[in-house]
Amino acid sequence: MPISKARLAHIVFESDDKASKAFDVVLLLLILGSVVVALVESVDAYWQKYGKILTTIEWVFTIMFTIEYALRVWLTRRTRGYVLSFYGIVDFLAVIPTYLSLFIVGTQFLTVIRALRFLRVLRVLKMGRYLSEANYIGDALLASRRKILIFIGSVLTIVLVMGTIMFIIEGPESGYTSIPMSMYWAIVTLTTVGFGDITPLTPMGKFTASLIMLMGYAIIAVPTGIVSSEMSAMRFKRRDDDLISCPNCHAEKHDKDAFHCKYCGSKL
Repeated sequence: MPISKARLAHIVFESDDKASKAFDVVLLLLILGSVVVALVESVDAYWQKYGKILTTIEWVFTIMFTIEYALRVWLTRRTRGYVLSFYGIVDFLAVIPTYLSLFIVGTQFLTVIRALRFLRVLRVLKMGRYLSEANYIGDALLASRRKILIFIGSVLTIVLVMGTIMFIIEGPESGYTSIPMSMYWAIVTLTTVGFGDITPLTPMGKFTASLIMLMGYAIIAVPTGIVSSEMSAMRFKRRDDDLISCPNCHAEKHDKDAFHCKYCGSKL
């Protein structure tokens, strides 16, 4: 007996019965297998020995993901909404790299983007609380965006000024061949990475480098403090009913005395 379009759409997009859960689990296993193949392909010894087999397996995965993506586009009631949604874009990016490899060598390794599709496990396992906390962190980052942009602008200004100073002090003889190159060194030093490819040689240059290193320790803590303060403020503003999420559709902001979800009707 053929499956109706409505039933097929339920299996593909939902995860509230045996068939739909099985579909999502199989999909997750395919994603895992595809990512493992991409990782193995990058190892030259395995590629030299099993290159053709790995390529064949990757094309099998790609064709299956292409069919799945086409199904989602066909089955959804809001095609544009799905295609432009987060999962829609991730699903599309999961398919494209292998086809691009026909024209651009090496793009097949971008199939590791498929790992983003593991986020579906939250829906499969009904981990509504985790989604709630993920939204909480996302809201905190969104609320911090202006402060973070100001911080980034300040850091770039420091990098420009200190890089220019080092270019004047050290010059091309020490490897500071231009202001952009000196800015690169300032970024490496300020973030306490310290590659060591460019180092100051003069006493004044070493003194300036020491100042940048000390600034780096102070600056690194700033973004953490900004986001932490926003998270703390949001925690006080959060009402208890905001934490109640639907186990089926994961919608939030239910009344404290609600027994059923106001969006899908499921029992809370």
